[in-house]
Amino acid sequence: MASANPFFDDLRIKPEVIDPPQNEDIMDSESVNDPTQAAIKPNVTVSSSVRELLECPVCLNAMYPPIHQCSNGHTLCSGCKPRVHNRCPTCRHELGNIRCLALEKVAASLELPCKYQSFGCIGIYPYYSKLKHESQCSYRPYSCPYAGSECTVIGDIPYLVSHLKDDHKVDMHNGSTFNHRYVKSNPHEVENATWMLTVFSCFGQYFCLHFEAFQVGISPVYIAFLRFMGDDNEAKNYSYSLEVGGNGRKMVWQGVPRSIRDSHRKVRDSFDGLIIQRNMALFFSGGDRKELKLRVTGRIWKEQ
Repeated sequence: MASANPFFDDLRIKPEVIDPPQNEDIMDSESVNDPTQAAIKPNVTVSSSVRELLECPVCLNAMYPPIHQCSNGHTLCSGCKPRVHNRCPTCRHELGNIRCLALEKVAASLELPCKYQSFGCIGIYPYYSKLKHESQCSYRPYSCPYAGSECTVIGDIPYLVSHLKDDHKVDMHNGSTFNHRYVKSNPHEVENATWMLTVFSCFGQYFCLHFEAFQVGISPVYIAFLRFMGDDNEAKNYSYSLEVGGNGRKMVWQGVPRSIRDSHRKVRDSFDGLIIQRNMALFFSGGDRKELKLRVTGRIWKEQ
């Protein structure tokens, strides 16, 4: 359903995860993320007209209680009501505080498939439990882990591996050990100081190695860390170590790879990796300390 006024197109927001109302007929909350526990009903269909009734005319997301309506019966989600200054986006009448209880009851009677059905989720969920399930669904796609651009591609792991190789031209390596050299002529600059992402294939899994400089205060800091291409519960089965050194000194980091469910920025800003201050990096580089020359080595292993 399109917005009647292009002004409201700018007001679209992501849906909130709203707990279902307390109703014994809706669903046991323990099964919200388990498609084996959800009823599998291949014959359950919901007509497009019913779906449109439950679609907010402003943000185009599914509506959840309280669902508001104007005196002419036009509905609106609670999130968009304050954004339209209490005016119906369809007829421009004042909205007031009328709640559409009938539509809320219709929604409570519906059971719908997960929107990640095409990725393998087979569960059918009550309307008010569906959004919460989808926020936790193990089949939900991953975001592209490439850090060099704001890539919006999503998909499963095999698709993202092909995407990284073909579209981002990422280096692909087989094996659980690595030895990389990072050189920069002006270590005082942090712009474009990012290695192209390197992907390692080992133990039947894929791992992303990141190395970059970013600003902390007035000085650049270098960080190297590993991310696991899969969920966090699987990432915990692996560990990795990183080592950097020179001039008879070395620094070692050991940790657990973070899932790519956590964004590159989130991992970087939590300092969850090998951190090298600029002065130490220049010391490791040797020479006249005017050029950065770092060699980072490491390995990945599976915990027993």
